[in-house]
Amino acid sequence: MDGKTLQIMIAMIIYMTIVIVIGVVFAKRANKSSENYYLGGRSLGPWVTAMSAEASDMSGWLLMGLPGVAYWCGLADAAWTAIGLAVGTYLNWLITSRRLRRYSIRANNAITLPEFFSNRFREENKVIMTLSALFILIFFAVYASSCFVTCGKLFSTLFGLPYVPMMILGAVFVLIYTILGGFLAESASDFMQAIVMVTALTIIVVISTINAGGLGAVMENAHSIPGFFEFFGLGNPVVDENGVQLVENGAPVFGEAKTYTILSVCSCLAWGLGYFGMPQVLLRFMAIRKEEELVMSRRIAMVWVSISLAVATFIGIVGRALYPTAHLTASAAENIFITLSTSALPPIFAGFVMAGILAATISSSDSYLLIAASAFAKNIFAGVVKKNATDKQVMTATRATLLILALIAICFALDSNSVIFGIVSFAWAGFGATFGPLMVFSLFWKRINRQGAIAGMVGGAGMVFLWKLAIKPLGGAFGIYELLPAFIFSSICIVVVSLMTKAPSKEIEEDFDIVASQAVIE
Repeated sequence: MDGKTLQIMIAMIIYMTIVIVIGVVFAKRANKSSENYYLGGRSLGPWVTAMSAEASDMSGWLLMGLPGVAYWCGLADAAWTAIGLAVGTYLNWLITSRRLRRYSIRANNAITLPEFFSNRFREENKVIMTLSALFILIFFAVYASSCFVTCGKLFSTLFGLPYVPMMILGAVFVLIYTILGGFLAESASDFMQAIVMVTALTIIVVISTINAGGLGAVMENAHSIPGFFEFFGLGNPVVDENGVQLVENGAPVFGEAKTYTILSVCSCLAWGLGYFGMPQVLLRFMAIRKEEELVMSRRIAMVWVSISLAVATFIGIVGRALYPTAHLTASAAENIFITLSTSALPPIFAGFVMAGILAATISSSDSYLLIAASAFAKNIFAGVVKKNATDKQVMTATRATLLILALIAICFALDSNSVIFGIVSFAWAGFGATFGPLMVFSLFWKRINRQGAIAGMVGGAGMVFLWKLAIKPLGGAFGIYELLPAFIFSSICIVVVSLMTKAPSKEIEEDFDIVASQAVIE
């Protein structure tokens, strides 16, 4: 190991030590009760709520996946996805946050998403609770695997070590940290990691633009590639049978620009719909200490998201100007942020910037694992299997589930050629279609009933798999992002089944009226 690599490693070890210290500090408080462990006792302030929600949401794909898409095929896919996410973030904070915070307390002080849905419909046999917990387990196992892929690519690229051992090492670190501190430690460290992430992105894009010869040189290069810097066009890398881009005379080969249709734009904008069903974000709405502070949280979140998404997208454009042939596959393109960081900065500073990727990964994977584990332990183990379970038994079941989930996610992440953006997009669609329509209708439609809720969840989740595996490969108009048709189908299922079956009970309608009557118009 040379001196440069050693300095990078030292910087990252310092960062990881700080994260562990945060876990130790919050461990005692977090382990007082399952409510503290899962929801922090509803004690989050507006800054921590906003920053931890966005950091846990964005994950490693913000620093690797999104720049990789922009580097590989240009502006359109990355930019329209970023716009969809920014709009979705704003609408979710504006529409959902306050009423969910209020309704979760009315719903017997629900502290997990499955518990909220179950209590919202006053379930006795816990079908909604069980189904939603199982869907959370499935999609978060996929989601966590994308974070472990990020860890593996990061450590493998930096230190020249085999991918699989490095991926497992990152997974073990995340697992230990999550078991240690719970929701409070996760949220506190996510706040710090959100700052690290946006700082790292900004530093790298500024320095790399200067190294590339300035903004004019970057734009000139981008415009020289057909479709690369267009909102309604797409760069078309020419690849061989192994998916490796061809290089001629030291320059990457691009074919004619691909047409970017309105349908493609809608497909990318549909990413914004996913926010209405994202457990890691929705839990922050439930955990804030005062409902009124959600307004400030929304503003903080929007500033962070807008800067981060714009800079992450532009990093891919700058990277193609500086290192046009450094990454010749879609998977390798996701390493462009690492390449820019290690070449532009002194090793010790590069190490701290690399910690930005680790920050993004930790901030997401700990959320995913914790929410999934709580879904099983709190909602299936204590809610269905062993209804008289003690708080200590629930906590034990949580930690056992964390271990099993981590092992499953590791298995999903074993392929070093996995594309982070692709893994995230599927899990995002799964959550968005399974829980998004149900959340919106549960908060704002009095007539929704238990049968409609079940139909919406099952229909949304089923359509994500059906569209992804069977319909999307047909191409053409069917090639749109699976979240859009699945979200629409789930909404239809909720409305049709609710109207065809018995109306909710008087008690359920009274709960809805009480919550709705407390609404404050901003």
